[in-house]
Amino acid sequence: MYKRYRSTNKIIVMKKILSLTAIFLLVAGWAIAQDSTVAAEVKEAPKKKFTRTTFNSTRIINLQSTEIVSKGGLEFMVSHHFSNLWNKDAGSQNVAQFFGINSGVARTYLSFAYSFTNQLSAGIALAGSSKYEGWIKAKLLRQSSGPHSFPVTVTLFSLAHVNTATDPDNEFSYNRFAFANQLLIARKLSDRFSLELIPTWVHYNVVPYGINNSNEVFSLGIGGKYKVKSKLNLTFEYTRQLNMYENLISKSGAIVNYHPDLASVGIEVNTGGHLFQFYIGSTQESSIIDQLTRNTSSIKSGNLAFGFTINRSLSFNK
Repeated sequence: MYKRYRSTNKIIVMKKILSLTAIFLLVAGWAIAQDSTVAAEVKEAPKKKFTRTTFNSTRIINLQSTEIVSKGGLEFMVSHHFSNLWNKDAGSQNVAQFFGINSGVARTYLSFAYSFTNQLSAGIALAGSSKYEGWIKAKLLRQSSGPHSFPVTVTLFSLAHVNTATDPDNEFSYNRFAFANQLLIARKLSDRFSLELIPTWVHYNVVPYGINNSNEVFSLGIGGKYKVKSKLNLTFEYTRQLNMYENLISKSGAIVNYHPDLASVGIEVNTGGHLFQFYIGSTQESSIIDQLTRNTSSIKSGNLAFGFTINRSLSFNK
């Protein structure tokens, strides 16, 4: 009887041990599974990602893009605008002048810009015809995806322009200044296509007296980039001047009219060390002050001119 009792007890104890082991394994398995699930959830949690290279240059063609050179970068840019490809009264001279490129008329824009941070840069330029410019450019918001995403990139561009050419009517330096402010709003719609909206406000310190003359000039533009290949892009711009282009009074009292439409198309080639931009547009001017407020080229009359820009960036970061 005693042996049978001991055997029965052993069986009961073994069953309890097996039961406890099974419960332990189930609890441990459940805990491990929970830890794995939590770890997976933590690992797969979405992260905020900022959009890069909405544009490949700080300019689309003539107009500024939302891009800023990386912190510690110095950007050197030289732009040439030539005379019209074809003048209806020039005849064979159009070919002799190689469609405006060899006409002897070229407006050169030479600029340097340095980035203090990834969001702020400043620059200076020789704008041609005794004109000089300086500016600041600040990236306010960046397009992003993930938590707290934002749909567009927003950059502020503010420029001061001074004309130092000899002019008896502008004997005081105050009279020679003009200012441009642009709010650049861009969205990278896909890996290939980017679009930008460009409202612009230009202020002249002094303008001739006249009922249609104004110190403030407004325009609205749009520009874009389409990536054909990794190092080749198509670019375009269109801007419409909204006021101060019809029946203006010049300093001599004559009636002056300008052409409010500014359009350009071009290609952009990235060689790795340099960025080349070649374009055709309805302006021969090199400064946005003249392009957006005093454009003398008419699209309807076929006044289109060739231009190109060479862009080189150097980094001073270690």
